[in-house]
Amino acid sequence: MKKIGLIGGITPESTILYYRILNQLNSNNLGQPHSAEVVINSFDFGKIAQLQKENRWDLLNDIMAEAGKNLENAGANCILICANTMHLCIDAVRNVVTIPVIHIAEATSKSIIEKKLKKVALLGTKYTMEKDFFIDILTSFGIETIIPELEDRDIIHTIIYDELSLGEMNPVSKEKYLKIIDRLIKSGAEGIILGCTEIPLLIQQEDVAVPVFDTTTIHATAAFEFSTK
Repeated sequence: MKKIGLIGGITPESTILYYRILNQLNSNNLGQPHSAEVVINSFDFGKIAQLQKENRWDLLNDIMAEAGKNLENAGANCILICANTMHLCIDAVRNVVTIPVIHIAEATSKSIIEKKLKKVALLGTKYTMEKDFFIDILTSFGIETIIPELEDRDIIHTIIYDELSLGEMNPVSKEKYLKIIDRLIKSGAEGIILGCTEIPLLIQQEDVAVPVFDTTTIHATAAFEFSTK
């Protein structure tokens, strides 16, 4: 079994999900009492969020690159960045390590193709919805992407940072998300990408009439498959 490196703490809540999913995958597929071999480089999310607000992606690139080197030096055989938004820094990590850094958007695109869908909606932080790093990869797989209207993007982003990142699951916020998702389905979305690793805390497949793509589980599963080859 290969060792998986996690760049985590962005946020701690999603890192917990990654760790739980990886251990469940090992136990379910390899039998009890198997669990995942994992190394975690965890950040203070307060510092990361502040640098995001300040648009200091140069410093974030440096921080993420250092985390990647730490994980490789600790014996990791692959790396996951445990946040969709921080994949804006994936090239900085890939440039300083010799092991695979598995891209969350590439893994998600493959899952969408398996479902034979052509048009999906992307939910996430404003960085993920409005910048092109995720959508460009979807496009390269021949997948059309729509995003919520500006007001809805603001709602989604605020709930992620003010609630989900703190582990707070508010039924009122869930209802807001579901109304936004319903509007996206009416706009032609055949599937919904939960493009923030905290959104699965609030929204699950049973809540939505079309296929939901939980990027946290998809990403972790790609690492599990790599680790057991």
